[in-house]
Amino acid sequence: MPDQLPKENKLGLWTSTSLVVGNMIGAGVFLMPATLASYGSISLVGWVFATAGAFLLAKVFSNLSKLMPLADGGPYAYSREGLGDFAGFLVAWGYWISIWCTNAAIAVSLVSALSTFFPMLATNSLAAIATGLGTIWLLTWVNSLGIVASGVVQLVTTVLKIIPLLAVAIGGLFFLKISYFLPFNTSGTSSIAAITATTAFTFFAFTGLECATIPSGSVDNPEKTISRATMLGTGLAAIIYILSTVSVMGMIPADKLSHSLTPFADTAVLLWGSSARYWVSGGVAIAAFGALNGWILIQGQTPYAISKDKLFPAIFGKVNKKGVPIAGIVIGSILVSILMIMNYTKGLAEQFKFLLLLTTITVLISYLFSTVAYVLIKLQRKLTAASGHWPAAILLASLAFLFSLWAIGGSGQEPVYWGFILLLAGLPFYAMILWKKRM
Repeated sequence: MPDQLPKENKLGLWTSTSLVVGNMIGAGVFLMPATLASYGSISLVGWVFATAGAFLLAKVFSNLSKLMPLADGGPYAYSREGLGDFAGFLVAWGYWISIWCTNAAIAVSLVSALSTFFPMLATNSLAAIATGLGTIWLLTWVNSLGIVASGVVQLVTTVLKIIPLLAVAIGGLFFLKISYFLPFNTSGTSSIAAITATTAFTFFAFTGLECATIPSGSVDNPEKTISRATMLGTGLAAIIYILSTVSVMGMIPADKLSHSLTPFADTAVLLWGSSARYWVSGGVAIAAFGALNGWILIQGQTPYAISKDKLFPAIFGKVNKKGVPIAGIVIGSILVSILMIMNYTKGLAEQFKFLLLLTTITVLISYLFSTVAYVLIKLQRKLTAASGHWPAAILLASLAFLFSLWAIGGSGQEPVYWGFILLLAGLPFYAMILWKKRM
């Protein structure tokens, strides 16, 4: 079992931090400046609010990891402990679905990035599908070798992926044109509406901040390591996000930036010439590869934690000789493969993209449940020195809860509606589990 692994087979501070950073910084962040360009430089205020909210939530998860250092499953375990089995199941159900939907999207973005080097991937669907499937199952195999092997891959790819981001972020600061930041608000809406919308957009880049809490039984000295990794990873990602967005927006006019398919590559070309486009595209591919590796690890750990509590089928609790919940990883990868193929199937691509859009809502819902559970778990634990004092805890949980609600509201009515439907779809499965437990 993962919580019985020897110390040398567990994740340390840097591999845990790379899990947080690597899962947050996926290929999507390379397109974020173009997405925000239509709002104007007011989007930088959205980044600030999103960062503040991310730190609030990171602190909640950091404190929860101290209260429950061996709670495999992260948001699920905290929600179940504080709010009961049903709340825990809802969080786990939505979170699990969001993981394999997200992994399918990451696989597609990886193939897209590789098409810079292999143009046939952009025109040949069979080649694209084969490349995506090959990567998914390669990383499934890597994760089957043990959490340390996966952690090493995660650490290396995280370092490699932030190099082009930091290069553009720091290099661009020396060539900023203030005129490109004006006018401040080009969204056509009020400043409050623009900030709300851009906060919702940019906060999606922080989803994954909770990842160090999920394989807690496989982390060395979890009470300290998880807390530090969560805060450190969130801080590193925030610095990279904000600096890189400032640099890109300050070097490319908003009208051109809003239509750019490769904003970081375009900025790199302005800084270092046409050849820079290739190493930035390489960075995008590595970012997708690293994020896919990290989320495949999580796709096995999450259902493993639920099955241990008999709220998910027992097969998800099966582990191999390395202590890896291999059944959950393989089943998840099969679902990821199906969804990735859907993206290349005419008529199903739009359904796939819509499903991906609403899965982010389920992650935010897991944050809502976790903030409420935090207060209740503190009550159950009757205060501990490690978890702080009551007034500060209540203030932290309240602010984190309100921010999560605000981010969900800023996501739009349709994703929220369908996200609610998605959660309700899990009720028959919960009923079957209860029926089996009572037989």
